[in-house]
Amino acid sequence: MFGIGGGELVFILFIVLMLFGSDKVPEIARTMGKAMAQLKNATNDIKSEIQKGAEANGLDSNSLNSITGNINAQINDAKTNILGDSNNLTSNLLGDTATEIDKVKEDIDSISGPVKRQM
Repeated sequence: MFGIGGGELVFILFIVLMLFGSDKVPEIARTMGKAMAQLKNATNDIKSEIQKGAEANGLDSNSLNSITGNINAQINDAKTNILGDSNNLTSNLLGDTATEIDKVKEDIDSISGPVKRQM
């Protein structure tokens, strides 16, 4: 619920109780409940108006679903292209780095080889 934990909610309720008193808290809660209901009704009205406007312009739910499906497919293709390129770059970088490390190891072994044998 809005990223608020139990302890934070208790603290907020305690502050509200201290500010408004115990007799005003139920009235405030009732008012907030009515406001939330009005907001929900307004949201549903807006949704229904948008759907009516879309249907009046010849867009039904099937065409909207196909449009959103096409958009989602394009987004997924772009993601795979981007991620595929980054994976190729990463593997190329790792491969190049590994070969360079192997060369340095060989150089160190060739230099330190006679030293190790003498000890």
